[in-house]
Amino acid sequence: MSLVFRDTPSPNFNDRTCPLACIVLHYTGMETGAAALERMCDPQAQVSAHYMVEEDGAVCRLVDESRRAWHAGVSYWRGERDLNSASIGIEIVNGGHDFGLPGFPAVQIDAVTALVRDIMGRHGIAPREVIGHSDIAPGRKIDPGEKFPWTQLAEAGCALALPQTRVAGEPEALLERIGYGLEPGLPAVIEAFQRRWRPGRVDGQLDDETRDLIGRVASAA
Repeated sequence: MSLVFRDTPSPNFNDRTCPLACIVLHYTGMETGAAALERMCDPQAQVSAHYMVEEDGAVCRLVDESRRAWHAGVSYWRGERDLNSASIGIEIVNGGHDFGLPGFPAVQIDAVTALVRDIMGRHGIAPREVIGHSDIAPGRKIDPGEKFPWTQLAEAGCALALPQTRVAGEPEALLERIGYGLEPGLPAVIEAFQRRWRPGRVDGQLDDETRDLIGRVASAA
């Protein structure tokens, strides 16, 4: 699809301190897109993202990709702790858990997919490095949430598809191999993993199905 951009510059950014390596997807978690946009453009809020995708598929450009937007907070992925510097942040307008976790309109997901594909192509980012806020901040963040259609993005080549092969190993080591940090504690990390790979049951339990999924995802890491 052809993306429709709207320039809505945010003052909330600074310089990157490391190379760009991944794309982080969020939901806005506010009642309206207008409220989220206002907050990300408020210098006192000190939060932002590079892009915000509206429910109708329009894309707001807030921070230039060359600059460091402030969307990740305390985070970790594949040894990197400054995910603001290492990523491009995309906020997706959705009320989130605080507003009943609504579904994502098809036109919005089409726009997210097209935007992610464009960014991946220009920066050489692999599908496995398209991740959620919950992946980089287990126990602290739960967006983009269980209703986000990761499978649809994977089918478009814009996120990691679940591998058919698996590798053996201790779950903690395999989770680290995937990219997760273990500091939040194993149950929180398992919940983050399940939220992405088994959204129908997110309970933090290391059951047989979760062990199998960890081994499969780790095979692509």
